[in-house]
Amino acid sequence: MSLSEKFRRGDLMAAECPSRQVLKHVTSRWGVLVLIALEGGTHRFSELRRMIGGVSERMLAQTLQWLEADGLVLRTAYEVVPPHVDYRLTPLGVEAAGKVRVLADWIETNLPEITANWSDWQPR
Repeated sequence: MSLSEKFRRGDLMAAECPSRQVLKHVTSRWGVLVLIALEGGTHRFSELRRMIGGVSERMLAQTLQWLEADGLVLRTAYEVVPPHVDYRLTPLGVEAAGKVRVLADWIETNLPEITANWSDWQPR
């Protein structure tokens, strides 16, 4: 692979590669949950907050901003009173949501086996 191809593609193993920021946004706890929540369609901020248990208003807003900046979420503000803002996945976001959904499904399916190991775990 040429250097220019490698630069365009990204290299997660390289400390300074911008792909690491995208990885952080997409695979953060809240990033995964926002992507999965938006798989179901367009939602308002308050709907997302209700769907994603435990997320603070601040963290949800920050996560949506990150995902919007990465081109995964589209924010649409309507010029009405009171203000109305919707969030939905972009085509790239739909693809990302499908990828993290596979991981989330694997975790949920294997949770009994995973948690069975917790009683044996000892901090080092």
